[in-house]
Amino acid sequence: MFETLLSDERAIEGLPVRLVVALVVGVASLSVMMNMLSGLSAVGVSELDVRPQPEVTAPGDGSVAVTVVGPGGAPVSNATVIARGDSARLDGVATARTNASGVATFDIDPSLGPNQADGTVAFEVKPPSGSRYVDRRANTDLLVVRG
Repeated sequence: MFETLLSDERAIEGLPVRLVVALVVGVASLSVMMNMLSGLSAVGVSELDVRPQPEVTAPGDGSVAVTVVGPGGAPVSNATVIARGDSARLDGVATARTNASGVATFDIDPSLGPNQADGTVAFEVKPPSGSRYVDRRANTDLLVVRG
């Protein structure tokens, strides 16, 4: 009997395939479970966006009102908005806090490069502390167009 086990090579052939199948099934199951667990922390959290007014401006125009809105379009008060030069340039970073109407006002002076026809100013939102808001996705940019 011991000799038949030594001469039987079938178990060696099937073992690696079974291990690979078990590993693939285990990793797939773990991935699904981790995705479910990470989704639980996001329950009840709402993404913020901004609505700059005007949406399009010329280089050198200074006043921009940015409304921070929740997913239903409702304004969000007491949020901090950060304006940064993206493909348009700003002199540093500008910050403003939204009022009770969800509006933050900036006095910025965007500029473009010598051969640049247009550019953008990017906005980032820091939600009010203790709120169920997040700002993970890209927000609406301010378009700067040479007139």
